[in-house]
Amino acid sequence: MQSIVSKGKSITEAISLGLDLLEATKKEVNIEIIQHGAKGFLGIRSKEAIVKLSILEKNTPKEERVQLNNDDSLKMLEQMIDHIPEQTVEQINTTLYEQGRYNNKKDPATVQTNEGKVWVRNGILQCHASPMQFPMVSLSNGVKLFKNGDRVTENTIIVTEKDFFEIQLDNDEEKETKWQISLDQDRLKVLLNVVPGYKITRSIRDIEPDQHIKLIVEEKKAVQNNLSYEMILKKLEELRVKHGFNQDEITKALAATEPGTYEIATGIKPKPGLDGWIELKVDIDAKVGPTEGEDGRVDYREVRTIPTAKSGQVIAIIHPPIPGQCGYTVTNEPLPAKQTVPIMLKIGKGISRIEDKVVALDAGRPKIEKRGQFVNVSIMPKHTQFGDVDITSGNIRFSGDVEVLGNINESMIVEAEGDIIVHKEVNRAALTASGAILSYGNVVGSEVSAGKNNMLITELGHLLGILHQNVEKMILLINQLSSSPAFKDTDFSRGGLKPLLSILLEKKFKAFPPLAKKYVNVVRKSEDFLHDHEWSEVAVTLSKLFLTLSNEVISQESIIQFSKKMKELHEMSKTPVEPDSYISIPSASNSSLYCSGNITITGKGCVNTKIHAGGSLKINHIIRGGEVYGRLGADIMEAGSEIGTPTLIGVPSDQKIKITKAMEGTIIQIGNMKHVFK
Repeated sequence: MQSIVSKGKSITEAISLGLDLLEATKKEVNIEIIQHGAKGFLGIRSKEAIVKLSILEKNTPKEERVQLNNDDSLKMLEQMIDHIPEQTVEQINTTLYEQGRYNNKKDPATVQTNEGKVWVRNGILQCHASPMQFPMVSLSNGVKLFKNGDRVTENTIIVTEKDFFEIQLDNDEEKETKWQISLDQDRLKVLLNVVPGYKITRSIRDIEPDQHIKLIVEEKKAVQNNLSYEMILKKLEELRVKHGFNQDEITKALAATEPGTYEIATGIKPKPGLDGWIELKVDIDAKVGPTEGEDGRVDYREVRTIPTAKSGQVIAIIHPPIPGQCGYTVTNEPLPAKQTVPIMLKIGKGISRIEDKVVALDAGRPKIEKRGQFVNVSIMPKHTQFGDVDITSGNIRFSGDVEVLGNINESMIVEAEGDIIVHKEVNRAALTASGAILSYGNVVGSEVSAGKNNMLITELGHLLGILHQNVEKMILLINQLSSSPAFKDTDFSRGGLKPLLSILLEKKFKAFPPLAKKYVNVVRKSEDFLHDHEWSEVAVTLSKLFLTLSNEVISQESIIQFSKKMKELHEMSKTPVEPDSYISIPSASNSSLYCSGNITITGKGCVNTKIHAGGSLKINHIIRGGEVYGRLGADIMEAGSEIGTPTLIGVPSDQKIKITKAMEGTIIQIGNMKHVFK
């Protein structure tokens, strides 16, 4: 051959195919571009690239050849392509291939119909070339094509009748069913895990005659579950499983077509017994404040006062434990029930035990403390002040409940380890109780605290929870930064992470320092009320790590340990120490109310009062001025005033504020977000 017209998907492919036919190199031919290839849209109006290759004569100047690697030549080709008209170019082939041995004999009619085409029938590649067209074959994954015994390495080749082609596919795959029988730790369940096998058969799809075809592998996958009933029984015998067989589950496993786990045998669980318990015969539930009737009036006669027991009264009955029932494993081994334990009763003051009964020797409020199976029962004495608490009576400090039938006057102090009930007003006095405080009269210019230690722990625990989340994020950022080359080039190993922490606080955690300062300030102001020094230790560490400019070396490990300590204290703060603490009063003015539980203002409301409720805050009427906070939300009828008196109502970011009527000057704060009503 001296010249040939070749085509392909691109100019490069057409040239490559033509060079193969001419058995020449680019330097030995002259390249004439007849048509440039175009993909078209969804195959519509697509065009193949067509080139004409001619063997150069020896005297052909080198500079006249087309050098595709030269940028200028490529630009020239692009310009030539732009001027080629869209018309069909007749293929020219000056060489006739002699008839060669091929896979199958061809029917003369088929040969004439399929000139220049290639096809696949029953896994055999067949073709019929023509002087104007050479058929082409592309390979897909999993297809191996051999030409005259040698494997074809190109993805696309020209096929001719003089060559012998053989198609080979990857071998069929077959995977056996996987199954496993196991017993749980208590030998109460036999679990059968089944992963069905499969068989994959591969074949070449028949392809109709075409000028260019792609050999495609067809795969058929059939699920094979060859697990048998005999195989399961044999394994169960090896495991000594004797009873509790679940035949339905075994049948499902044998018919499974998807991976699954089946409980094919089940033992008998032991039935738990009942530990000894104490049955209360008196009311020791949390107290409630005055009730509101249907007409909206507060009925103070319906207030539940401190529960009391009479001398000789049965307070509780001690019940012995009830043993459980034994169970059996699938291997018929007994499973004893968990041992039950009796109540460990500790008799306190004013209490006696007669057989299974707990009897009060003295009159007073029953106090029962439970810690697991240890129960401490005692009678809380009650101090009754029949008149006012004034200079004549002196301050009252009592290790029990206190009930004042009169007023509590200016500068007087009442402290009780139990509850405090005041029938009249509290005027510029101080009340502190471990339990509840209930007043039927107004509170003026006074400080009232119920369960203050627990209230502080609740507040600090909430702050610490937010701080801990931020510290955890800092640790994650430090871990990411420590893996970067820029970080490794720094000198943090000797100088510590203090500079990096300062950058993080400035760029990513701007809200962290104010929150840490708030925590530290609360601890400093309330150290006398905090029995656990761990809260103070955390405050010191917060200051050292994030609030000061000390030169102390800070390691990543020390920050991680500090984060764990913060988490422990935060989790501990969620458990209420004194869940029965609450404050219930009709109104308050120029006062401070602190409570670890709920605070309820039942009457006219409060004016210029600071309130902190560790539980929920409910004001049935108005609030004018002051600052109030409800850890578990706030529910207020009317807030603010017509003259715009500033009134701040705050709750944490995870709670809600409900106000029926908000006047000018009302400020609500949810977390760190504030809003002022105009």
